[in-house]
Amino acid sequence: MSATEYAIELARVVAYAALDKKGFDIVALDVSEHLAITDIFVVISAANERQVSAVVDAVDKAMHEHKAHRPRREGERENRWVLLDYIDIVVHVQHQEERELYSLERLWKDCPSVDLRLPEDEMSVPTDVGTDAQ
Repeated sequence: MSATEYAIELARVVAYAALDKKGFDIVALDVSEHLAITDIFVVISAANERQVSAVVDAVDKAMHEHKAHRPRREGERENRWVLLDYIDIVVHVQHQEERELYSLERLWKDCPSVDLRLPEDEMSVPTDVGTDAQ
């Protein structure tokens, strides 16, 4: 079993919403073979807590516009790692330091990547990481 087309579509919606708010290093993993509760993990980095919050808000707005139901949202108090559970996909928006520390991609390394169809130049770490720019 692999991720549904609907889950892949939602992952792409999330990725583009995150890019719009300077989210970077965006990765989607098809976890459907390993987890019965969701199809895709989307992992997004942000340079600081303010950007984590901005990315989370943009993702939530985009998903609401696509009528995706979100039963759970965790981690907003500190904005270091926010989890958004949309049932078909789970979105992890992480401060860059949390991303490096917890390394979710390494934990789920056996899962195939999902092609998000992002422009190549948008996938790397931006040069202004570490600034408070939004």
